[in-house]
Amino acid sequence: MEYSDEHHTHFEEHGYVRLGKVLDDAGLAELQQRIDAIMLGEIPYPEMEFQLDGEDADYAEMPVVSAGHKGTTLQYRKIMGLEQDPVYLAYMQHPLFRHITRRYIGEDVSIFRAMFMNKPAEKGTILPWHQDVGVGWGVDYNPTTTVWTAIDPAMVANGCMQVVPGSHKHGVITEGHFPSEEQLAEYAPPGAEIDLEAEAGEAILLNNLLLHRSGINPTGQSRRAFSIAYMDGASRSVSTGEGYPMIFGAEALVPA
Repeated sequence: MEYSDEHHTHFEEHGYVRLGKVLDDAGLAELQQRIDAIMLGEIPYPEMEFQLDGEDADYAEMPVVSAGHKGTTLQYRKIMGLEQDPVYLAYMQHPLFRHITRRYIGEDVSIFRAMFMNKPAEKGTILPWHQDVGVGWGVDYNPTTTVWTAIDPAMVANGCMQVVPGSHKHGVITEGHFPSEEQLAEYAPPGAEIDLEAEAGEAILLNNLLLHRSGINPTGQSRRAFSIAYMDGASRSVSTGEGYPMIFGAEALVPA
C-alpha cells in the first residue's frame, strides 16, 4: 500500500482521496472490539472525553463532551483521546500515515484529536455543513490533514459523510466553524455535494478545509468511524501554550 502521485493530485484538486482498505479483517475486528469495550467501561480511561448521543437528531441539543465514562452503553456519539489506548495509537502510527504526514506536515507530527464517532442504530445526530478549522479549535495553526477510517460500512442509508469536492480551495470560510446560510448558498449549493460511502476498514484522507456533513442513521446497525487530525508537531494551544500528543518524530508516543 502506498500514497502515489495520483493520490496527491486527487487530494490537491478535490480535498479528499480514498486510501483503500487500510485494515485487514483481523485489524478491523480488533478496533471494533476495542471501542465497544471502552464504551462498555470494560477498559477504563478516566481522562478520555465522552459524549452520549442525543435524544433526537438536533445537533444543538446534544449532551456535552466531558472527561469520564458516562455509563455502560453503546450509545456514545463521540469519544476523544484515543491516543491513550495502545491499540488505537498503533493504528494512528500506521506506516502509510507516516508517509502521508511526512509529505504534508514534516518529521514531527502531533494530533489535535483522535476521535471515535458513532451514529448508533436507529439514532445519530444530524451534523450540519462545517469545516474542521477556525478559532474555536484554539490552535495557533489550523490542522489540514485528517485520516478518517470506517469502522462499520458507511452508506447513504446509514448517514455517510457528504462533502463538497474542491471546497477546501476557498480557505477558511468562517471562523465560527459553521457557515451561514448565505455562505452555504455560495460554497455548497444544492447538488454540489457527493456521498462518501466506504467499506469497513477503508480510510479516506481529508483536507480539514473541506466542507462536509452527515445525516442520521435509521438502520438497525451502527455506523462507527475513527478520525485522526494530524498537525505540525510545533502547534500549540492558544489558551495554554501547551503542545499536543506527538505521534511521529523524536518524542512520539509509544504503544504500551
